[in-house]
Amino acid sequence: MGTNVYDNGTQVKTLAMEIPALQQTNHIDNHLPEILILSSYPPRQCGIATYTQDLVRALENKFSHSFSLSVCALENTAEKHTYPAEVKYKLNTDDPDSFRLLINEIRANPDIELVVIQHEFGFYSKQETEIRTFMAEMNKPVLLVFHTVLPRPTPLMKLNVLGLSEKAAGIVVMTNHSRDVLLNEYGVPAGKISVIPHGTHLVLQADKDLLKSRYNLAGKQVLSTFGLLGSGKSIETTLDALPSVIEKHPDVVFLIIGKTHPSIVKEEGEKYRTMLEEKVAGLKLESYVRFVNEFLPLHQLIEYLQLTDIYLFTSKDPSQTVSGTFSYAISCGCPVISTPIPHAKEVLKEEGGVIFDFQNAEQLSVAISGLLKDEKRRARISVKGLQAMASTAWENSAILHALLFEQYCNGKLTLRYSIPAINMLHMQKLTTMFGMIQFAVISEPDISSGYTLDDNARAMIAMCQHYELTRDDSDLQFIRIYFNFIKYCLQPDGHFLNYVRKQRVFTNQNNQVNLADANGRAVWALGYLLSLQKILPKLIVEQAEAMMPEILQHAGRIHSTRAMAFVIKGLYYRNLSKPYHGDQAIIKNLANRLVQMYRHERKEDWLWYESYLTYANSIIPEALLCAWQVTGDIVYRDIAKESFDFLLSKIMDGQNINVISNRSWMHNGKTDSKIIPGGEQPIDVAYTIIALKKFADNFANDGYEEKMMIAFNWFMGNNHLHQIIYNPCTGGCYDGLEEHNVNLNQGAESTVSYLMARLTLEKSFRTNSEEKLLSENVNMLEAFNLVTMCE
Repeated sequence: MGTNVYDNGTQVKTLAMEIPALQQTNHIDNHLPEILILSSYPPRQCGIATYTQDLVRALENKFSHSFSLSVCALENTAEKHTYPAEVKYKLNTDDPDSFRLLINEIRANPDIELVVIQHEFGFYSKQETEIRTFMAEMNKPVLLVFHTVLPRPTPLMKLNVLGLSEKAAGIVVMTNHSRDVLLNEYGVPAGKISVIPHGTHLVLQADKDLLKSRYNLAGKQVLSTFGLLGSGKSIETTLDALPSVIEKHPDVVFLIIGKTHPSIVKEEGEKYRTMLEEKVAGLKLESYVRFVNEFLPLHQLIEYLQLTDIYLFTSKDPSQTVSGTFSYAISCGCPVISTPIPHAKEVLKEEGGVIFDFQNAEQLSVAISGLLKDEKRRARISVKGLQAMASTAWENSAILHALLFEQYCNGKLTLRYSIPAINMLHMQKLTTMFGMIQFAVISEPDISSGYTLDDNARAMIAMCQHYELTRDDSDLQFIRIYFNFIKYCLQPDGHFLNYVRKQRVFTNQNNQVNLADANGRAVWALGYLLSLQKILPKLIVEQAEAMMPEILQHAGRIHSTRAMAFVIKGLYYRNLSKPYHGDQAIIKNLANRLVQMYRHERKEDWLWYESYLTYANSIIPEALLCAWQVTGDIVYRDIAKESFDFLLSKIMDGQNINVISNRSWMHNGKTDSKIIPGGEQPIDVAYTIIALKKFADNFANDGYEEKMMIAFNWFMGNNHLHQIIYNPCTGGCYDGLEEHNVNLNQGAESTVSYLMARLTLEKSFRTNSEEKLLSENVNMLEAFNLVTMCE
């Protein structure tokens, strides 16, 4: 067990994976290609320094066994620092000789395959020729990241940018507007330019009122802005707007968070801050404005943003391309009022926030007052902002950067996604003393959605999987909750109902839909629980055993394909602990029906049980394989393998998985029947991984284990959007992968499905590790015996 500390300071107990991510392949060269990043870097207090450190950490978390990262810290004669271990080089941008020395060091290091330059014009203003020479002479491909792209360039600036661009293998900008400016005003080729938005942090939603109390802001409506201070932020615009806001909202407080920019302090001292303080006094705002004159650590900054009711971005620079402060605020759920910089116009469109004109205090005042009195609108903007910024999470930024690294390293780099520790936090958060809540709004459980047998059956399996691996006694409480819910849904006639309101009464939906699958899942869950009866409390085992006879009396009348498969799986698992009389006959009866369906539908180019592929396809061949394991009938085994391989041929292509979409099923004989991007559900990927594990256990060296990793990487970001589906901060899983976006709600089905897949993977790793250790010990013993015999 370990402890993870997330951005808002929350500590979460996690199960660290036993086998590191490098186990994704049988052999990995420990000699990894090196990516060198040139940038300012902490402890230097600079926005790009913070950006680069966040990017480095995200890349190391996502791809720790794909490449190594090193940093060359940019310094100048007046500002030098002591750096963390990842900083292997330094470049004094005031000194031409420092450029030449760095060229020699890079050329002498054969491990460096790519150099990434974080570019800001101020970094190289004194050495523009030297940076172009540096790029041309080091004999390594360069990925150039423009943090600023100025429109309407002077001829000299255009020449400078084109000179840099020509020497770069690729260029990264952070907004579509910047890409368009490079294309249309500078003439940079479109093929060189990639757009990767400024990264943002995933955060756990915190209690706003609790945070306000902690920072002595209880009962206040909080406005805030943050960042290194300078006149370009135009904070005085907010001060001018405040008096009229206070007339309508006397409980308002404005937080000005951040130190003055170090470069500005060197040039003019605290002139700007002093002006702001004098303005506060002149307008008699001392009770309504607080200065937080610190460069805050990330977790504290996140807390300030989470207690904020409205975030204000008042930059007066129309050419400012992007703002990290603006991005961070939205990712923390802040409704934002902003001046119309290009970044804001892209992100805040369609009611995603409020935009006002540069330095227009009157407009700002109206916008603030309007939002403060409209809590529902603030909530809508907050959710819309989170959805707009989801793709910009640092994890997603890392994926997009890593794909470029792979492209520009010319075959010398292979991406391997790291596997996160097991985190049960969100599953537990969704669980009340009655059961697991069905849906969530983003990561907050939506109790109005009620409960389902489906979710609680899967939840019990996942928690049993976790308990089997960890023997964590706290799991038993949750197992009991899910088991008691299953019991609650069992009716006197031996059937289950599925849908339960938050008031714990069954809904009319139970009379309107087919409940066969839900009943089958309940048998699977109870069977899985009974497979662990040697380690589970006696009482819950006895109660589960007592339920089974009345449930199984209906098994012979089941004809739903997937319900039959669930029941077969449930009985297979319960017979792992000990044989149960009558189970084998039920299994054979249901398996024979599946065989009959298969033979009826099978054609040369369609090796399946139905004339279409729909949802939860993998469980059908997996169930037949389970039937073979119980009965020994090789017909079940052969059909299981043939049909599963057929399914994999439709949903897996090389290093990718695209499960059948809920937007359109795949029909036999329809020439236009194909998988459409979007509508992909975590449950289908999870079921595929579980089936792959079963086939890998029974058919060694057929590639199923490798396909398990490919399928799991779908959750990690190896999908058509290149975005994470699993949220490592909350421990939740997003509800679906659509064509153009990810559904950010983290409900029960998706979260439990991910955990079932992750725990299946963990068990596979541990089994392989134990087998390898046993094999090594046997080889050592044989060698010892041979030596002994020779002696």
